Amino acid sequence: MDNSEPGLRSGEGGNLLVDQDTSSRPSNLRKRQKHHKAKMASDIVPSPTDSIIKITPPSHTSEGETKETFFSIIYEVTLPLLLSGLAMVGAGIYLHSLQDWPVFKEVEEIIILIPALLGLKGNLEMTLGSRLSTEANLGNFANLHGQWNFIMGNLALVQCQAIVIGLLSAVVTVGCVFITNQEASLNNSILLIACSMTTASIASFILGCITVGIVIFSARMKINPDNVTTPIAASLGDITALVLLSYVAQAYHAAIVNGLLWMPLVAIGTFLLTTPLWVYITMSNKCTYAVLKHGWVPIISAMLISTFGGLVLEHSMSQYEDLSAFQPVINGIGGNLVSIQASKLSTTLHKAYTLGQLPDDIPIIISPIKAFFSSAQHALTSRALLSFVIPGHLIFAGVIIWFREGSITVSSLFYPAYLIAATVQVAILLYIAYIITHWAWKRGVNPDNTTIPYLTALGDLLGIVLLGLVYQVIEGHKNVASEA
Repeated sequence: MDNSEPGLRSGEGGNLLVDQDTSSRPSNLRKRQKHHKAKMASDIVPSPTDSIIKITPPSHTSEGETKETFFSIIYEVTLPLLLSGLAMVGAGIYLHSLQDWPVFKEVEEIIILIPALLGLKGNLEMTLGSRLSTEANLGNFANLHGQWNFIMGNLALVQCQAIVIGLLSAVVTVGCVFITNQEASLNNSILLIACSMTTASIASFILGCITVGIVIFSARMKINPDNVTTPIAASLGDITALVLLSYVAQAYHAAIVNGLLWMPLVAIGTFLLTTPLWVYITMSNKCTYAVLKHGWVPIISAMLISTFGGLVLEHSMSQYEDLSAFQPVINGIGGNLVSIQASKLSTTLHKAYTLGQLPDDIPIIISPIKAFFSSAQHALTSRALLSFVIPGHLIFAGVIIWFREGSITVSSLFYPAYLIAATVQVAILLYIAYIITHWAWKRGVNPDNTTIPYLTALGDLLGIVLLGLVYQVIEGHKNVASEA
């Protein structure tokens, strides 16, 4: 006879629950309670991956993210580029007038410094703007303490870099003077070093503060900082550096002439003594430690390229006096446009991938046709930026010629030759920007710290060389016409 109760089955070791819900057993209840608590904890405490911003690759847009169009890019970059272009027009007119200053006539080597000092905006301020823009686009400026920690570290970094690059550019300039067998003196060498370090330090501090303000304002106004920061920083950089260089050179030159050589020497010593302070602040900040330690190769290389461009500029200005008025414009516009592209490419890579990793379907080297005419976002941006070249240069060159009417004369061949040169310059830079940005990323190097110095320095060199070729073509055409 079976004495077991319904729902129970007799077996070894006593009765076992079979048909009844086993979840009511004490051991299972404890498991359920433990699982429930773990689930509640997981709902409250985010996992380590929750803080990672997951955004789809550049060819796609994640939910809630607005994809930029040709006209949206044009809309955001036009005003900053126009303002920066007008500032560069002012820089060009100002540079043209500097040829009559006594200090620039007596110490012609200062002209060699000009591309390197103007290039600091690409080496330092525009690179700073790119880093800040990336952080803002990644949402890392939401925390006020973290924001100011990042900003103060970067301002100290820029000051340290400015002093070192100012010293090196002057030393390289002095070396170039000796190599080219030009007459050089100890007083002129001291003047060059003092001018370069003073201009670089003061200009970088002013422009660094302005760059920070632009990025914060853009982020709060929901404007993409990549589209506005670098053009404005560049525009202010040219005129600021030129004005500072001219008046600092005039002051130091007057001091040396009057027997006060100690003044530029004290300035050099002061900047050298303050450098360890900026190094300490930068090294103590985790946001800038790596940049200070590993970021010297790009800016020193860019400085050397710009100094070589300065030698070309000095030679070209000695042959074509009017060339100096257009040099800041063609160099500045090219540098602005390629810096926007480089900054946007870097931001896209930071959002989508881990540094050092790229999918197999994203090549580092692409054909020029794909770089400008494909449906990819980078090609769309290139077309938008390239479309600004001809109308922009028509406006800026026209303003220069109108403003300097009587002192600058151009032939009918000038405009087509000048516009072709400007278009070729920007097209080359935009193409190289894609390659160098993806190459740096693949090698595990942050493009925000490396690409813009190379690109702006290369833009300066290309601009000076192509502008010199424009004047050579015009000169050759005049000679042929006169012989006919």
